[in-house]
Amino acid sequence: MKISTKGRYALRMLVDLAEHRNEGYIALKDIAARQEISKKYLEQIIPLLNSAGILQANRGFQGGYKLAKSPDQYTVGEILRLTEGSLQPVACLDHEPNECSRCGFCPTLPVWQELGKRIADYLDSVTLQDILDQQRERGANDYSI
Repeated sequence: MKISTKGRYALRMLVDLAEHRNEGYIALKDIAARQEISKKYLEQIIPLLNSAGILQANRGFQGGYKLAKSPDQYTVGEILRLTEGSLQPVACLDHEPNECSRCGFCPTLPVWQELGKRIADYLDSVTLQDILDQQRERGANDYSI
């Protein structure tokens, strides 16, 4: 499984909004500049996040975006499923019930099921707030004498 730029950039954008949440609505151009991501590319991601209720938007002079909820209420799993679709490691696990003609006797199916479960469990356990906390911790330990 490989996460696309859409998923990675959406996550970076949301972490940026979480980090700057006390500044009100944040202009997309500011996020793009800080994250070194094309504003045009972010404009393609915004509709996904808006339709899922993740963002609040404000138009006009002081316009921009902010998170609809606090950073501890968004998981990486939720964001990646929204941008990537399924996070399953193999296509045969994308549907429930499994539609693969071999699923009843496939010797490797349990391996893929367990891998998919572990991926989901991990990604669903990490919030935007966790990412911010880890970032601050790394920064606090980044000093020289």
